[in-house]
Amino acid sequence: MFIFDGNINLKNLYRYCRPMIVLAVCCFVTAAHSASKTVLVLGDSLSAEYGIARGSGWVALLEQRLQHEKLDIVVVNASISGETSSGGKTRLKALLQKHQPHILIIELGANDALRGLALKASEENFRDMISMANADKSKVLLLGMQIPPNYGRDYTARFASMYGQIAKDTQTALVPFFLAGVAEKQELFQADRLHPLASAHPVILDNVWPQLQILIKKLK
Repeated sequence: MFIFDGNINLKNLYRYCRPMIVLAVCCFVTAAHSASKTVLVLGDSLSAEYGIARGSGWVALLEQRLQHEKLDIVVVNASISGETSSGGKTRLKALLQKHQPHILIIELGANDALRGLALKASEENFRDMISMANADKSKVLLLGMQIPPNYGRDYTARFASMYGQIAKDTQTALVPFFLAGVAEKQELFQADRLHPLASAHPVILDNVWPQLQILIKKLK
């Protein structure tokens, strides 16, 4: 307890007040940090800036847009090139514990198709990831993918519809096709014809933004 006795001694005043000053600063920093919201992106090379300059991918552009909108939101990019739904599921628990995201964006599945993985297994992985996030009080945005018809008409159709069905069953926000406006334009792809050029990423962000914006507005 600090008692002011009328005799002002700056040295003693500082000595008595210093603990309270430190406490006040710590409380301010903690409050400021806790006020921030976190968006966690769990994706593959399409979100990991594969083959393009750092800072030019859609996740980096998202962070810039959030800053422009003056939204106090931290973006954590946990995307890894080559990641599958199985790998994402394996990593998710630790990521949720570490970052405690308010919103989880799941951008996975393309590598499942490239490796010919069973759709049933992929679907179970997505449902498990959504359940894990919901249990952690995180809102989820699922980014839908499509694959070329050379994978077979039946597999291609079932793969494309998988995302919509999962989103419907779990009441999860959905971007129907992550690469809409990009996939049909070969000039927007790198030489491997799999990964978009940096010039395509603003379009990709525009695909994600409307649904993400809805989730952001629901944050308390």
